[in-house]
Amino acid sequence: MGQVKKAILCPGCGKLISSDAPECIHCGLKNPGRIGALAGVQRLFQGKIDFTTIVIYFCAGIYALSLLIDIKGIFQVRGFLSLLGPTQQSILIMGATGSYPIHFGRYWTLITAIFLHGGILHIVFNMLWMRQIGPMVEELFGSPRLIVIFLVSGITGFALTTLRGTPFTVGASGAIFGLLAALIYYGRARGGAFRQIIYPQIMTWAIVLFIYGFLVPQVDNFAHLGGFIGGYASANLLGYRERKPENLTDKVLATSLIIITLFAFIINFAVLVLSIKWL
Repeated sequence: MGQVKKAILCPGCGKLISSDAPECIHCGLKNPGRIGALAGVQRLFQGKIDFTTIVIYFCAGIYALSLLIDIKGIFQVRGFLSLLGPTQQSILIMGATGSYPIHFGRYWTLITAIFLHGGILHIVFNMLWMRQIGPMVEELFGSPRLIVIFLVSGITGFALTTLRGTPFTVGASGAIFGLLAALIYYGRARGGAFRQIIYPQIMTWAIVLFIYGFLVPQVDNFAHLGGFIGGYASANLLGYRERKPENLTDKVLATSLIIITLFAFIINFAVLVLSIKWL
């Protein structure tokens, strides 16, 4: 009897192929059967990943924890967006970023600060916008690219505001501006009915939010601008589904950024524990 060949799903495109094929006949990936780790990445993105909901719950959990660290912050009134918010000490412990933390080598805070918020209105506004915009970007770009655009935009937003000299800053708004920028890029590149009907609405959202940032105290406009730049550049480089189908590179990049994000919080927690130990 002949040897039965095992069939696998190609880590690159997810289509059925022989496990010993020298390359995928569909996407051209070399030695697909030998890329076990990347096959795991492929399986991770086979089902729908509701990244928007994950971000909302994660931010809510981090916000609750930041309040519990120093409960008296709830009763302090420090500004419109700081209502029912954590204290500055609590925010720093949880991983706030800015020129001060970066000066002391806390570079991981460029990531952790994305998921921190300074008050109840701050987190509610940001999560409402995330719920509105996140699914749109996921539909047009795919889950892996949504993850990449969101995290890259948050990092570039905080990088710009840190270079500008902002001492402390937190919030997902820079990342959300990046998602807005991705939709604007799509509207300009795609054209058609989307550009005629939806693109003007998205442009209006972006303009209104930028104006809002200049009218309301405590808003980090440089983080918004940096996030917008990062989101537009990321969307341009990654492409959208209609023009460029998702590939293994997108999935590996998204998975890597998720791991880096989790690692950033682990480092922040480890530094906190060591600091308390040496007090």
